[in-house]
Amino acid sequence: MHAMLWMSQHRVPMTTEADTRLLLRVALDMTSSLPVRDRAQRLAETIHRALPCDAVCILRLDGDELVPIASVGLAPDLLGHRFRRGEQPRLDILCGADGPTRFAADSQLHDPYDGFVGSLVEGEPTLSHRVHSCLGCPLRIEDRLVGLLTLDALAPDRFDGLDDQFLSALAALTAAALRTGELIEALERSAVRHGLAARELVRDELERQGGMLIGNSAPMARLRDEMQLIARSHFPVLVTGETGVGKELVVRTLHAQSARRDQVLVYVNCAALPESIVESELFGHSKGAFTGAAATRLGKFQVADGACLFLDEVGELPLHVQPKLLRALQEGEVQSVGSDRPTKVDVRVFAATNRDLHREVVAGRFRADLLYRLDVCRLHVPPLREHRDDLAIVAGHFCDALRRQLGTGSIRVGAAALRVLDGYAWPGNVRELRNVISRAVLRAVARSGPGQAIVLGPADIGPLGEVGPWPASVGEPVPAPTPFGLPEPVGPVAEPASLRDAVRDLQRRMIDEALLASGGNLAAAARRLGMDRSNLHHLRRRLGMR
Repeated sequence: MHAMLWMSQHRVPMTTEADTRLLLRVALDMTSSLPVRDRAQRLAETIHRALPCDAVCILRLDGDELVPIASVGLAPDLLGHRFRRGEQPRLDILCGADGPTRFAADSQLHDPYDGFVGSLVEGEPTLSHRVHSCLGCPLRIEDRLVGLLTLDALAPDRFDGLDDQFLSALAALTAAALRTGELIEALERSAVRHGLAARELVRDELERQGGMLIGNSAPMARLRDEMQLIARSHFPVLVTGETGVGKELVVRTLHAQSARRDQVLVYVNCAALPESIVESELFGHSKGAFTGAAATRLGKFQVADGACLFLDEVGELPLHVQPKLLRALQEGEVQSVGSDRPTKVDVRVFAATNRDLHREVVAGRFRADLLYRLDVCRLHVPPLREHRDDLAIVAGHFCDALRRQLGTGSIRVGAAALRVLDGYAWPGNVRELRNVISRAVLRAVARSGPGQAIVLGPADIGPLGEVGPWPASVGEPVPAPTPFGLPEPVGPVAEPASLRDAVRDLQRRMIDEALLASGGNLAAAARRLGMDRSNLHHLRRRLGMR
């Protein structure tokens, strides 16, 4: 039984003057008007300085998951992880406890922080893969669990001298401080922005859409503030930014926070529409309007009537369609191909582009009046290089998502790997980071045992800016990349049957490389290849590519 948790219910109270000063500092923090995460971080730093611990973490309860919102002494990518109660026995026990709970140093219960707690050796963090002292307190407001406070130390019996009454008071003040921050933020939002959607509803909708805006840096905080300001309006929104920054996620977040969140968000990739059918796709067509129009078909505007329409890569729309889009935005009218009667629609339009539309107007490829109509509210999504402080958190979020998908042990990014990531320019932004982390995790899983904790190193990251080769199996050497970034085939290579076959093979490989370099964007890939988007679309079909 010594390996199981034990409660220190029979300890003699030993509250000291230092303990009293700590409680006073926490109480004073409750009066400061700080964002919740800043308040939580300051609390964690205060507790870390005052108590004999190597690591402190404050976690917020979100459904059946615990989300770290502040930590000291833990690897930075921990803040990108989410811990499901059913998968973490220690955290689940803490959630159900009535007060402070200590775990024996030799407890066999899985510790969620194994590999995340560090000590300093010659100024460099050295991570431990076994935590020795572990203590936690539930955070409750009016008997409602809102989170956890956890303390960890590398040495055993570090917390034996801490008084339970003092720890309970500390937990109560920590919960109250976080609750105070939430109330202050709610009041400020209500005073500035009437009618904003409740935070819980927004988060639920985001999770149904499959993503969240990750990051605590100033650029990301500013982006979230701007989104909250305009989400509840009915104006069109133009989202700009480089390839891979997360423009689609921003649009889905706006929709989730809008008054039309209960309605569908209709998605259109303008870059993937052949010019011959783009008008029909957007505005519909009547039966017999053209060859092959066997029945009347609604366009995306009619489908989105009363809801929202997302025009992705709007800068790729051909000029002959742009006047009809302008009329739809100005007058709320669309006219199907082959019909002489306009139809009224009520659609809120979100548009996204990685092009500079002002330059497109100067070049004659985009109408100025359409740009002014779309650009009522503009949101610019910053590239990853402009919020590098979020790199560790975003990488940790991807690691945690991959852990769930692959069913592995904990996955984290080592300090050396983080330095490699931080030294890269990230032209492909968050999408490229996700791809790099995915490849690194698969490489690491191939060399790890089942359920083993995984720490990604520089070798797992591999050379950045290239298409990484994939190992065929555990222990098998990785083939060197070809000039197109793809691995050479294993074994003898058959000679092409003809010059035509060789040319087709070269075309496929060049198209694949251009698409990879362009983040899957067909129009950008066409520009790299020096050809028109529609021609590239038809060439891919002729080559049997999807």
